[in-house]
Amino acid sequence: MPPALPDHPPASARFLAIETSTDTLSLALGEARPGGALHRFSGAGGAQASTTLLPQVQALLDAAGWRLGDLDAIAFGRGPGSFTGLRTACAVAQGLAYGTRNARHPQGLPLLPVDTLLALAEQARADHAADGHPAPRHTAALLDARMDELYVAAYAHTPQGLVEIAPARLCAPAALAGWLADQGLDGPDTLLAGNAFGVYGDAMGPLNGQRRSALPTAEALLRLAPGLLAAGRAVAARDALPLYVRDKVARTTAEREGSA
Repeated sequence: MPPALPDHPPASARFLAIETSTDTLSLALGEARPGGALHRFSGAGGAQASTTLLPQVQALLDAAGWRLGDLDAIAFGRGPGSFTGLRTACAVAQGLAYGTRNARHPQGLPLLPVDTLLALAEQARADHAADGHPAPRHTAALLDARMDELYVAAYAHTPQGLVEIAPARLCAPAALAGWLADQGLDGPDTLLAGNAFGVYGDAMGPLNGQRRSALPTAEALLRLAPGLLAAGRAVAARDALPLYVRDKVARTTAEREGSA
């Protein structure tokens, strides 16, 4: 991992968050304090994200009355997820950061590459709490990876926040129950969160634990950003990279015919 930048958020640190790892473009702008300003945008992602992202970032800054240089860092969903979406988020975050090089930030604004599945778990946590449910002991984040696979990762709920206990990996739907059991996550105190249930359904087999539909969002990135910045997780723009997990984006003709 690239060396972290020595930066710590002031009490009212300002962040821009960019999340384009799914078919939804999600943006949020706000301050790291209770009741801090929050402006958000949600729209079509995919191929459309590259054309609408920058205008919407400017619209959020205008709504807040801020300039890009007023921010303390830019958080973006680094993956795993849509290859196009991950490249778009990373490239736009880098471009915005490079455009703010000054005496305070000679390398441009610090960037916070945030794991997509961590953002998904954080959004599920917030939604679960908003519905009045007690916090689970663990959350397993399950994101459709297409090609009959899931991206999965697991997190423990602690007083300090979500802590990764199983890093992101690919998993076949039929192998999910076994993976959960191997991680000790096949009990009622585990929250299964993501968008996999409607996609794979019975292919995942019987699963124990609570279920919640969720996606990674920019608001989740915004909530995570202060802690990540304080923990020294920021990097210079030149060191920011997507996290793909899957190296191969399409099956060959022979592979498709073999699975038919």
